[in-house]
Amino acid sequence: MLTKAAGDASAAGPTAPAVETRAEGGRVVCRLTGTWTTLTVAGIDGELRALERTGGGSQATIDLSGVESLDTAGAWLIKRLATAWERSGAEVSYSGVVPAAETLLVAVDNAVRQEVPPSPPGPPKGLVGLLDKVGRGVFMLRDDFLMGMHILGATIRGAQMKFGRGHAVNPAAIVSQMDKMGIGAIPVVLLMSSIIGAIIAQQGAFQLRYFGAEIFVVDLVGILVLREIGVLLTAIMIAGRSGSAITAEIGSMKMREEIDALTVIGLNPVGVLVFPRLVALVVVLPCLTIAANVAAMVGAILVSQFYSGIAPTTFFDRMRDAIDLSTVFAGLIKAPFMALIIGIIASVEGMKVGGSAESLGAHVTSSVVKSIFVVIVVDGLFAMFYAAIDF
Repeated sequence: MLTKAAGDASAAGPTAPAVETRAEGGRVVCRLTGTWTTLTVAGIDGELRALERTGGGSQATIDLSGVESLDTAGAWLIKRLATAWERSGAEVSYSGVVPAAETLLVAVDNAVRQEVPPSPPGPPKGLVGLLDKVGRGVFMLRDDFLMGMHILGATIRGAQMKFGRGHAVNPAAIVSQMDKMGIGAIPVVLLMSSIIGAIIAQQGAFQLRYFGAEIFVVDLVGILVLREIGVLLTAIMIAGRSGSAITAEIGSMKMREEIDALTVIGLNPVGVLVFPRLVALVVVLPCLTIAANVAAMVGAILVSQFYSGIAPTTFFDRMRDAIDLSTVFAGLIKAPFMALIIGIIASVEGMKVGGSAESLGAHVTSSVVKSIFVVIVVDGLFAMFYAAIDF
């Protein structure tokens, strides 16, 4: 049985490729003729695909004695036909192959049959997966700690505007950061602190009223706000407002390779970018804490007067007996440490940003979450330390 399928023979230029198949003693012989190059093989592609679906029986021979010219595109089509027949169970051989065509077919065959590297295994599941996440988290925590200590050490040493060229503090940059982080945050800090102070006073008075001890709401508000709530809420708001801004600014510079440019021209990125922000945070956070304490006490005074009938003069007299300077300083001492923590974590996360907007968003979120978590933990450690030294 003889079948013949040919390309567009009327095409100008090289001879169009053609395919003839016949059966010889249980063997399928496929004879190729014409020019099998990039310019001509498009016309024979459909016929070859139909021939691939018919299969090559048990034995098949591809005769290339009639091929006038062959390039990589033609060799790839021939190899595709042979591979399809082999997958259907046929034993495929070649005949009439010149040395140059044989070399090309071998090269294409090696490329086609090249093993795809196995995909990496997915993360383990169950208990092993949990332990794997814990272990990776510990290593990431170690890397973040080392980078944070590097930033802290470089900041303590000085501005380091240029590597090995002394120190150069830029007051304008520090003042600019203080304006953005401090002055801009005053409204939200005052509003939130006054509301929190009013809520503490109202809830305290509501519970103490059953015991006829509403006057002790002054002690509750004074000690709680001045020692814990004032500085803690201020640090949390600064972490969400200024910490995220630091991470976004440094991360954007990292994405645009501006940090690499600073290094190339001999400037230290820590001195140029991180140092002014850390100094500004250390200065403004205690000031904002004082403002937050005052706002919280004002809110408590107003609620105490209208809800419990405690006059402002009575409130101040009781507060003078309930608190002293140690209560005020117990909260203010925490502020610089929390400022350093927020600035270091925000800077570390900014330096870790990759080249995508997704990476920037992920690290900004991570900066806020980590800062708030560490600030709360440090506040608890200070509380235990104060209790241990009876402060």
